[in-house]
Amino acid sequence: MTDTSLVAGVPMKWVGPVRISGDVARVETEVPLATYESPLWPSVSRGARVSMLVEQGIVATLVNERMTRSVLVRAADAQTACLAVLEIDARLDELREITRRCGRFVELLGFHHEITANLLFLRFEFSTGDASGHNMATLAADALLAHLLDTIPGIRYGSISANYCTDKKATAVNGILGRGKNVVTELLVPREIVHQRLHTTAGAVAELNVHKNMIGTLLAGGIRSANAHYANMLLGFYLATGQDAANIVEGSQGVTVAEDRDGDLYFSCTLPNLIVGTVGNGKSLGFVEENMTRLGCRAEREPGGNARRLAVICAATVLCGELSLLAAQTNQGELMRAHLRLERPSSIATKGE
Repeated sequence: MTDTSLVAGVPMKWVGPVRISGDVARVETEVPLATYESPLWPSVSRGARVSMLVEQGIVATLVNERMTRSVLVRAADAQTACLAVLEIDARLDELREITRRCGRFVELLGFHHEITANLLFLRFEFSTGDASGHNMATLAADALLAHLLDTIPGIRYGSISANYCTDKKATAVNGILGRGKNVVTELLVPREIVHQRLHTTAGAVAELNVHKNMIGTLLAGGIRSANAHYANMLLGFYLATGQDAANIVEGSQGVTVAEDRDGDLYFSCTLPNLIVGTVGNGKSLGFVEENMTRLGCRAEREPGGNARRLAVICAATVLCGELSLLAAQTNQGELMRAHLRLERPSSIATKGE
């Protein structure tokens, strides 16, 4: 009989510390990353060291937050679907009361809709406190859908999940409307630090960002995304903090911006779909509890405060890894040398013989 209590062991290290300021937290903290890609630890560490040399460190701004669930309703025809949308919009206060009955920390923020033929797609948006909110949003959407089907004529059930959320898929709608925490991180690195610590120039990083992240992603057909490897840092951080790792699919949609400001490097990472929580499924594991405590995400705060802190720490970690990788890629051969040194020491020994 299979032992379902077994936990997969993924190597984890604490890297940093990283310095963070902004509208959510002012903190210097190491961060945990669980990954099989061992070069990620020193790479993120290099970006973190740079942040510690800048007075403000990484400035993280929480733009907004929401969890979404879309439902599908079948109408008699498109006109009936249009009338249903008007009715739903007029009943928002009523729908908010129904949502509040589903839990203490879930609140209906609003909704968006799409009509295709006689199909009505409703994308409900909720605040969910310190939880990432998947189950909260589904529970509330289920209650709202049942109420709408009972009280609005001409519509019938389609599905509780309609792929317009969008959960664990790379889509334009998430990049436009956001899902989870929308966090912007910024770092202004003086030219001396760019030279000494990153072994490059602001101009080289800015040019590579345009050519690789912007034009390269455009040619590849990327969706609302222009970055080098957000997914690497997100997966490592998600696994270490008990998150639903599949959410790195939409989480890794984001935009890196780099500018040469008279030799200083302005570097920014925008993550509109950062889905993290400090309570809920996966958070009861011993190592997760220990990591959350060490990150300062077990303090007494207003509902949602710990999750916001975790989100900005996660976003700052992404910036550290993104900055380090782009800097490395401005120098021919540096990236592969690092991988060979850290992952294939026997290969280097053989070459040296």
